[in-house]
Amino acid sequence: MLTMSSPTIIYTITDEAPALATRSLLPIIHRFTSSSGIRVETRDISLAARILAVFPDFLEESQQCSDALAELGALAQTPEANIIKLPNISASIPQLKAAIKELQEHGYSLPDYPAAPSTPEEIDIKARYDRVKGSAVNPVLREGNSDRRAPKAVKQYARNNPHSMGTWSENSKTNVATMSAGDFRYREKSITAESATTFQIEFVDPHGSTGVLKPAAPLLAGEVLDASVMSLKALSSFLDHQIAHAKEEGLLFSLHMKATMMKVSDPVIFGQCVRAYFKKLVEKHEPLLDELGVDFNNGVGDLLSKVETLPQEKHEEIKADLQACYDKGPALAMVNSDRGITNLHVPSDVIIDASMPAMIRDSGKMWNARGERQDTLAVIPDSSYAGIYQATIEFCREHGAFDPATMGTVPNVGLMAQKAEEYGSHDKTFQAPADGTIRIVDGDGNVLIEHSVEKGDLWRACQTKDAPIRDWVKLAVTRARATGSPAVFWLDENRGHDSQIITKVQANLAEHDTESLDIRILPPVDACRFTLERLKAGQDTISVTGNVLRDYLTDLFPILEVGTSAKMLSIVPLMNGGGLFETGAGGSAPKHVQQFNAENHLRWDSLGEFLALAVSLEHVAGKFSSTKARILSEALDEASTQYLLNDRAPSRKCGELDNRGTHFYLALYWARALAAQDEDHELSAEFTSLANQLEKAEETIMEELTAIQGQNIEIGGYYRPDGATADAAMRASQTLNSIISS
Repeated sequence: MLTMSSPTIIYTITDEAPALATRSLLPIIHRFTSSSGIRVETRDISLAARILAVFPDFLEESQQCSDALAELGALAQTPEANIIKLPNISASIPQLKAAIKELQEHGYSLPDYPAAPSTPEEIDIKARYDRVKGSAVNPVLREGNSDRRAPKAVKQYARNNPHSMGTWSENSKTNVATMSAGDFRYREKSITAESATTFQIEFVDPHGSTGVLKPAAPLLAGEVLDASVMSLKALSSFLDHQIAHAKEEGLLFSLHMKATMMKVSDPVIFGQCVRAYFKKLVEKHEPLLDELGVDFNNGVGDLLSKVETLPQEKHEEIKADLQACYDKGPALAMVNSDRGITNLHVPSDVIIDASMPAMIRDSGKMWNARGERQDTLAVIPDSSYAGIYQATIEFCREHGAFDPATMGTVPNVGLMAQKAEEYGSHDKTFQAPADGTIRIVDGDGNVLIEHSVEKGDLWRACQTKDAPIRDWVKLAVTRARATGSPAVFWLDENRGHDSQIITKVQANLAEHDTESLDIRILPPVDACRFTLERLKAGQDTISVTGNVLRDYLTDLFPILEVGTSAKMLSIVPLMNGGGLFETGAGGSAPKHVQQFNAENHLRWDSLGEFLALAVSLEHVAGKFSSTKARILSEALDEASTQYLLNDRAPSRKCGELDNRGTHFYLALYWARALAAQDEDHELSAEFTSLANQLEKAEETIMEELTAIQGQNIEIGGYYRPDGATADAAMRASQTLNSIISS
């Protein structure tokens, strides 16, 4: 296990734009921290590295990668942990296959992903890849609950420089459509274990034969265990109705899922929607599509790529039938109107926690095929949390758009420690193999929970341990007392899981001093309305939520408040005393890389990394009683403030300031702040010299970083670029490199 006897920060190497930015920022971080005895080490948890880590037996020794994620997972359970975690790819199947293909082309002898394994070897290969796909990183590292909020400097900047907000009309026809029966919310069952035991998940067919879906696993005393099922028939009927409804009302049809996190259930739901929209085509060509291996769970993009192999006449026939579906169905919301990429092309293209806030911010409209904004039917099949988006739409329709200059803020305390409420992204989600019963039995053979299922139904279970719930309640009380804001637990007593959690929350709150605090427990829709009213009035409200709502709300409110969720401060106080510091959302990272490749301009904003590093250094200061670390942290906070006040965020436009230039200004402001402090004269002298060098070279450095833009650039890969080439691209100012390395 990794141990830390001296001040050490682990900085994660991840994917896409954040990984590119790291190549520019990390040398600056090393320059500022090294003289204070603080080590900054890296661990590669990118999608490519995680793939390579699970196939050492297929690779040459020089190609093998250590399992850095497992190493960090163990570290996160120790008091020494100090991890800065950047956004990473939660891979859908198309992304996973693309990464495998790229690595194979680079000489890594990886096996193909077997979608339908038929041999023991293929079953093993698929199981290894399945450990990598979806939300594989966060559950391993998150050994604590989440404290996420907008830093004061970020909030003040948004008030002084309000971002654009669409104008809402009271006549807007935009709405959310969600299921009213047969989904996960309505069929949920939940229990709390009275004593420690084990649990096993079984499928029982109509003849009484029992098969094990998940072998026995521990169930702790006081642990909440719940399970639910979504009816495939109910889902299909719902989708058919909503497709017809969108057509009748002249609305864009848009599906909002999280297939990257709910890696078992949501791709199936996505695939059912693709089948429903293109029903006539599927009915006409199903035998051929099956023969081609078309997997609608991977989107219509999979169909388009597979039919390319057909003879021209058949290919043209299918394309014509595809177009007929577009013509007869409702218009689809577009991911990229210019390229003809629809909402149903790839499951990872539309992620609910990013797509719904963006739509709400933009007048409740999405883009159509003509590149115009249009009212939308936002289809969210599972009704568990769909109501919060409908409540927000109704509020905006009645009161108009929020004003970033005057609105309050909604920090979040999120339950996520020890894989709490990891719905659908683990080994407890199954598609029913046939009609029958799926049940959970304890170590004594007692049935804890059971559901009747039909073939194809989606069944899922999840666990929430008692210790994380206690820690979550404690964190909520702590934040309520520190801020004086109301803290609202978003829990519905009429839902199986939530009713168990409410019992625990009420018992835990009684153990804390809550006098003078405003702490409430409200159903999510009521909590949302209460919060929206206060937000509009300029008042702050702490949302205290489970894991999925944490994911949703820490995008919804930041996007409305400050224009992005990437600028939020995300602190995870680990339960054993360490710290995990997350740097914001990466949902726009792929588009940033596309522009970088085309124009050598990276518009990724590293402010989230600056903020995370500051609190990481603060954590070092507390753990090691390090005055230098505290001064570095305070100076970095001041540098981030100056970064905002001087509008040094990267421009979207090629030829202007980009990510690399913003790192120069961060270094300049950080050096100035350290030079100005008088508590540590060694630091002051060291960074006075550095600040002077940077100030004198500013014009030259900016010229060097601007001159390279405007041309396409190739860095040897998307998922695993060539290291030397990518470093050279991201450290393009030789003047800055020379100063930083001196």
